[in-house]
Parts: sequence; C-alpha cells; structure tokens
Amino acid sequence: MVKPRGWLEWEPEQARNWIAVPSETDDKYSRGVLGMHTGSENYPGAAVLGVEGAMRAGVGMIRFLGPRRAAALVLQRRPEVVMVPGQVQAWLLGSGMNADERDSVTDAALDHALAQELPNVLDAGALDFAHHSGGPTVITPHYRELATLLTNRGKQVNVDQVASAPAEWAIKAAKHLGVTVLLKGSATHIASPNGARLVVSGTTDWLATAGTGDVLAGILGALVATHSAQVKADPDTLAALAATAALVQGNAAVIASGGGPIAALDVAEAVPAAIAALLA
Repeated sequence: MVKPRGWLEWEPEQARNWIAVPSETDDKYSRGVLGMHTGSENYPGAAVLGVEGAMRAGVGMIRFLGPRRAAALVLQRRPEVVMVPGQVQAWLLGSGMNADERDSVTDAALDHALAQELPNVLDAGALDFAHHSGGPTVITPHYRELATLLTNRGKQVNVDQVASAPAEWAIKAAKHLGVTVLLKGSATHIASPNGARLVVSGTTDWLATAGTGDVLAGILGALVATHSAQVKADPDTLAALAATAALVQGNAAVIASGGGPIAALDVAEAVPAAIAALLA
C-alpha cells in the first residue's frame, strides 16, 4: 500500500501508549465502564461480538442495554455483563442495527445515551446519529456506509468515489460531520475534524469477513471508556484511540489466522494476545 501524503502510519510504539494497564489500586469502575446499545432482532450476534471485543480489550465493566433477544445471547455468552442502567464512561451504539428499521423505542434510547455528553462510538445503524451527539464522537463506517451517510447529510458522493479515494473522503467526512472518522478497509484511515490523519495497514486479508467490524467497535469502545477523562478533555485523542483499536484488531486477526481463514469470534479471542504482544 502506498501511504497517502500527510498521513501517519500508526505503529506499535505509539499504540502501546493508549492501552490502559491496571494498577493494584484499580477496580472495575476505575478501569472504565462501557455502556452498549447494540444488536437487533435481525442481527443479535453483533451485540455478542462487540461485547467479546470490548471485554477482551480490557474494559472494567459493560452495561448492556440493547434489545431483549440480543441481551439474552450476550448474557449466555458473558454472564459478567451487567444488564441494568447505571453510570458509564462511554457509549458504543448501533452495531447490528439498520437505520431504516429502527423503532421509536430504539431511537429514544440512542438519544438518551447521546444526551449524556459522554464520549461515543457510533457504528452501523447509529451512524446517522452523529449530528445528535453531545459528546466527543468517533464513527466507524465502511465505504458504503460513509457514502450513504454523507449523501443523506447533503454531500453528494457515490460508493465508488469513496472506495477509490478513502483517505480523501475520510478527511472530508470528518470536516463535514464534525466527528472523528474511522473508515474501515484493507487500510484503515482515521481523520479528525482538527486535522489528525492516521492510517493502519498490514493486517491479513482474511479479516474481511462478517462480524469483524462489530469486534472492532467493541475494542474501540473499551479503549474510549478506559480513556474517557482524556477524551473529554481533548477530543482529538479519539484519533489515537481509533488507530490503536484498528491496530489491535489487525494484529489479533494475524494471530488468529496463522495464514488461514478466520471468523469474527476468532479475532475477538485473540485480542488479549495481541495486546500482550503490543505491551511487550
């Protein structure tokens, strides 16, 4: 891959500074609590994959407030996840949702979360809520989703344009939407409204499989929750956290693959090993 001019390739030496390593005085609350409203009746598995990514990326606790079917599957897989409202340090919203199929109850729940003015990670079916957010926000579209989002927000662009010039459109989207943009692809481009330009490459092409985006959103949600105070003080730190999440996911995919095919859950399960290698 030829790196676009002006873009910084995010390396392990930089990423390791954005992994919150617990000390002997930490507890589950001080290590970060991530609120999640993800999954849907049609795509409940996205919630499970996001929870797996977040738990394995080092968050102290998850409060899952998604739909009933998704919640049941999450609890079966992860009994340590809390299913009641309470204080959180960041939100992950939208994975496994379809914006065209959201009901009024879901819309109200997303609005309620965003009104808390906390750091937010918006994925998939919550991307169109970027302009509702009262707190520092990072969105995680792929190129089709970004083309749709920008068109709906008054900037005409088609899928082919975004796919052929992802670096350019990540920058345009960050400026137009006023949020940090993590644009997924064979290389992941991260741009902020204030000019950060980071790129993550070098993972395995086997990562291009269903559900890996949900795992990435979970990893990023965990990193944002563990750095919530820093993000609120300086929203530009979202770019570094997004690049770190992409690097961790990419390295986990390489570990899980070993040169062969992988599934999304394989990537999530390799996240602790990827982080351990990063810290070493």
